[in-house]
Amino acid sequence: MAMENTSKESICSIVQAQRDFFRSGSTLDDDFRLKQLKRLLKALKEWEKPLYEALWADLHKSREEAFLTELSIVEGEIKNHLKHLKRWMRREKHSTPLKMTPSRSYVVSEPLGSALIIAPWNYPVQLLLNPLVGAISAGCTAILKPSPYVPTVSSVVEQMIEATFDEKYIAVVQGNREVNKALLEQRFDIIFFTGSPALGRTVMEAAAKHLTPVVLELGGKSPCIVDKGAELKVAARRIAWGKTLNAGQTCIAPDYLLIHKSLKEEFVEEFKSALKSLHGKDAKSSSHYVRMVSDNAFERVVGYLADGEVVVGGGYDAAERYIEPTLLDGVSPDAKVMQEEIFGPVLPMLTFERREEVVKFITEREKPLALYYFGKEDKGWKVVARTSSGGACINDTIMHIANENLPFGGVGNSGLGSYHGRLSFDVFSHRRAVVATPVWIDLPFRYMPYKLFSIVKKIL
Repeated sequence: MAMENTSKESICSIVQAQRDFFRSGSTLDDDFRLKQLKRLLKALKEWEKPLYEALWADLHKSREEAFLTELSIVEGEIKNHLKHLKRWMRREKHSTPLKMTPSRSYVVSEPLGSALIIAPWNYPVQLLLNPLVGAISAGCTAILKPSPYVPTVSSVVEQMIEATFDEKYIAVVQGNREVNKALLEQRFDIIFFTGSPALGRTVMEAAAKHLTPVVLELGGKSPCIVDKGAELKVAARRIAWGKTLNAGQTCIAPDYLLIHKSLKEEFVEEFKSALKSLHGKDAKSSSHYVRMVSDNAFERVVGYLADGEVVVGGGYDAAERYIEPTLLDGVSPDAKVMQEEIFGPVLPMLTFERREEVVKFITEREKPLALYYFGKEDKGWKVVARTSSGGACINDTIMHIANENLPFGGVGNSGLGSYHGRLSFDVFSHRRAVVATPVWIDLPFRYMPYKLFSIVKKIL
């Protein structure tokens, strides 16, 4: 299925219509926002089956995985906002210093305005609609740009949004990078982009022309450390799960393994066992094992197999874009597989003897989106303290994204800004300072010609 590009004229028309609608003040009321969140929740329920079918068609993603990693996350986000939105919207009273008596000080959250949300293909429902929840909650309008690499999902999402919302409030535009370019030529009040660091730079450059704030959810090479003291069976199972979820096409998937030299042989065997437990003897025949999104992605990831010795897996089938979960040994830090984000089910393995080597290796590279440590918890906290990443797990992978009370986002090369829960509301809002001063008294000290200045100076 080929997606037809939305014309530049249509984009300009939608942008103007949404700007006019926002200026009308229609999105400001809490009842309006709550109603729209409920409509989105209802739409997810009504379109659940078509979304599952589309995710299977584009990615071979099972209903169970689609629910766990896509729909349930969006539903949970909506329900969280429905529960707390009125409280988040309340005017916050803040303390006022004595020098400003009898004024009162407040912070008001106001919507930024017109939002552009550009989503990737790997979690095409979650990563498009989760930011939308924040935009609706904050009182913004939104243009959604799904990925052309998952055309079935993008088409279903467009139909769902068109059936649920007026285009002047929330709209979907479709197409390739030419459409992205046309969108980025427009002026928005916030751009929320999820994708690669390279495209993130393009978005940030375009946004700079209008001084538009951006949220960049990017990626990078997330390290996974297996240290002495790790429970290897548990570690292997959780790493295998995190790496093969969505066939490794996850921005926070373990990207490479740093394992203590003394644990390597035992870990390899436990990793084999974990894969068999998760996907059976033949992952290709498993209904829960996702395929690569495109021929180009397949060829790129298969190319990494030559960068080391295959000790687990290594099979592939171009006709199905299938790549077996693979563990590579004997990998050079300079190999291509260690320079690029893998975004596939290939896990290169390097060994270390001292924890200091791990810290040095990680901190000499770009800051990753995630960091995973397996071993004694106190040692894990020390590694966390000495490194930097968007998020981290000690003795687990992926799960920090599952807690809507935690910020999700990158740092440095892996992103800018964070969201989920209250932060999703905040990221599409401006926290506006307001001072309210009564008129029943008007102290003369601040006015020229500054009488009694010596007394005022002491107060200040």
